[in-house]
Amino acid sequence: MKAIIPAAGLGTRFLPATKCTPKELLPVLNKPVIQYVVEEALEPRGVDEVVIVNSHEKPQIEKYFSPDQDFEAYLHAHGKDALAEKVHAAGALPVSFVYQDDPKGLGHAVYMAKDKMDGSPFFILLGDYFVPDRQMCVNMQKVSEEHGGASVIAVAPVPADQVSRYGIIAGECVGTLTGEEAQDIEQEGAVWKVTGLVEKPAPEDAPSHLFIVGRYLLSPRIMDLLATQAAGAGGEIQLTDSMERLLDEEEMYALVVDPAEGCDTGTPAAWAATNARMALRDAAQREAFLEALGPTDELK
Repeated sequence: MKAIIPAAGLGTRFLPATKCTPKELLPVLNKPVIQYVVEEALEPRGVDEVVIVNSHEKPQIEKYFSPDQDFEAYLHAHGKDALAEKVHAAGALPVSFVYQDDPKGLGHAVYMAKDKMDGSPFFILLGDYFVPDRQMCVNMQKVSEEHGGASVIAVAPVPADQVSRYGIIAGECVGTLTGEEAQDIEQEGAVWKVTGLVEKPAPEDAPSHLFIVGRYLLSPRIMDLLATQAAGAGGEIQLTDSMERLLDEEEMYALVVDPAEGCDTGTPAAWAATNARMALRDAAQREAFLEALGPTDELK
C-alpha cells in the first residue's frame, strides 16, 4: 500500500525564504515539515512506501531523504552518535519520487504517481499539515475496513460564515468510529456516507458545515478517472472533480476529525505557531523554549 505526498508547489507564501529552501524542508523544531508527514503516512497498517510528487526545481528534498554515509561517519567520529542516528533515520525512510514540473492542480499531481501505485487503495496527505500522534490516517483506515474497503476522507466542521472558502461534503451521518450512536452528527468521530462534494458554496446552499482537511484514502479507480479529468476551477485538474465522478460508481465515507489535532504549516504565521506548539508539548524543549522566548508583554 502506498501514500502520496504532493510537494511540487513553489511555496510563494514563504518567499523570499523559499527561493533556495523548499517550504517542505522548513523545520519544525529540528525536523523538516515533510518528515513529519512522511512518518505519519507510514503509520497505517500495510503502507510500505511514500511517493513524493516533487518538482525538478527542488532537488533538496530528494537529497534530504537520501543516505549520507560520509556525514554519518563524520558525526560518529566526533562522538555525536545520537545525531548520526537521526541523520541515518531520515535517509532510511521508504521514500521515492515522481515529478510534476507543470503545475496543473492537485489532481494532476496525484496522477503523476500513477505508475507507482499497485492497484490498491492509497493515501494522499497534503504536505502543509501534519498530525503529531499519527492516528488520523489510522482511523480512516478503520472506517474503510468497516465499509468494505470504501474510500474515506477526513473532514472537520467550519463555522457557517466560512463554508464559502472550502470544499464541503453532502451526505448523512451513519454512525461513529466507535460504533456508538452520534450525539452530534458533526462531532469528532462521526462517520458520514458522502453523496456529494460542493466547492465553496454560499452559506445558505451548503449541504453541511464539513470540509476536507487534507487526508484522503482513495480507491485505485480514482487514477483512471484522473486520466480523463477535464480542467476545472482555475483551469487545473481538480481532485475533487474526479472524486465526484467516483461517487457515481463507488461508496465514499467521511470521518469527522478535530482539525486542532493536526499542525498547520501552510503560512508563515501558522508555521511559527506550530513551532511554538510543538516546543510546548515536548518535555525536552518546553523549558528551553520558554526561556528563549523571554518576556511576553509584546504578545498581549
